[in-house]
Amino acid sequence: MAEHKQILLTNVRHADQHTLSGALQRGAYERLKKALSMDPLKVIDEVKASQLRGRGGAGFPTGVKWSFVPRDTGKPVYLINNADESEPGTFKDRVLLERDPHLVIEGMLCAAWALQSEWSCVYIRGEYAYPFVQMQRAVEEAYAKGFLGDNVCGSGWKHHMVVHRGAGAYICGEETALLESLEGKKGQPRLKPPFPAVAGLYGCPTVINNVETLSNIPWIVENGGAAYAALGVENSTGTKLVSASGHINKPGVYEVEMGYPLMQFIEDECGGIRNGNKLMGVIPGGSSVNVMTAEECEGVNLDYDSLKNAGSSFGCAGFIVMDDTTDPVEAVLSLARFYAHESCGQCTPCREGANWVQKVFARIARGEGQPGDLELIESLCDQIGGHTICAFGDTMVLPYRSFVQKFRTQFRERITKVLKGMELERDSIDFEVGMH
Repeated sequence: MAEHKQILLTNVRHADQHTLSGALQRGAYERLKKALSMDPLKVIDEVKASQLRGRGGAGFPTGVKWSFVPRDTGKPVYLINNADESEPGTFKDRVLLERDPHLVIEGMLCAAWALQSEWSCVYIRGEYAYPFVQMQRAVEEAYAKGFLGDNVCGSGWKHHMVVHRGAGAYICGEETALLESLEGKKGQPRLKPPFPAVAGLYGCPTVINNVETLSNIPWIVENGGAAYAALGVENSTGTKLVSASGHINKPGVYEVEMGYPLMQFIEDECGGIRNGNKLMGVIPGGSSVNVMTAEECEGVNLDYDSLKNAGSSFGCAGFIVMDDTTDPVEAVLSLARFYAHESCGQCTPCREGANWVQKVFARIARGEGQPGDLELIESLCDQIGGHTICAFGDTMVLPYRSFVQKFRTQFRERITKVLKGMELERDSIDFEVGMH
């Protein structure tokens, strides 16, 4: 295994890192004190210089996002930490929430100072019961020691933080659905514009960042934006947490510099394919991206541009590996069931289309596929993508299309086998009729 620069996972293996006493031994909140000595706009400038991109999936430049927030509205500015980590194949944020919650809090406080926000919220996925407990304890510890409250670190600046647990809806990972949920409404996406930076929570300027994104801020404050930008590759700076799962020998969360070779990551970090099998394909960015075949993985690196040029996306780095024993029909059916269940139902193309696609995939998997089923799926994808309020519909169809296109032979074989069976049955009936 290669040695990698670590920014986020440096301390997670210490048994007491989740406690304030343990975190303080390793420098927790020292970067916050430095941030409080800086002009808030200077902190934003450093984040811009770092070229840090959002780690939740969209990859939008963090410093640019912060600069959109108006400062003269007379309204409070809210900071939301999107910890609603629900994308299939993604579990990187959970490690930070459970094992280094004070790093998460420190990152939020540095960001809040830059934004001059006095209130923030950690919105945690409903199923994350233990991470919720860990974050709640950490927030209480931070209050007790003066890192949160009406006089943060004796600076005279006040900041209050709450930890809010969702109810298990995948769609609440979408930022405006998250806001609706926080306001006590049904978790469904809003039309944009207005964007949250202008009119977010309760109509006030709001910044929504991912757990991993915010956890990078203390390092940037301590070392400077230029030092962060020196890590990784052009347009994909710094390090990246990757949730590696599937048919590999060592699944887990890994931190690597952006630009790390994909195949080397599988071999060196993940211990290679299980049982010595061959690679069939990879879903590199969580389930809502195009699947890549083994051939397409060659020469590709783990960064935004390289994966985009290869026809996929880094997304939230939910790295799912499939070996050559994988049935692509069953694999995509599993995703289709998930999306059909998690569609919020607001938009007709998504609500009806997700269920319809799932039923067609299920029919093929049961051995009841019909001529034209693959074309029907592709037609449904055309009707879903680009016709919904949020990006759920757009990204949902990516694995559908790519599985059907790239593993079409396996799909056709499944359907053809059924049709041949039907022909044999019909021939048998004709023969028996002729006997009488």
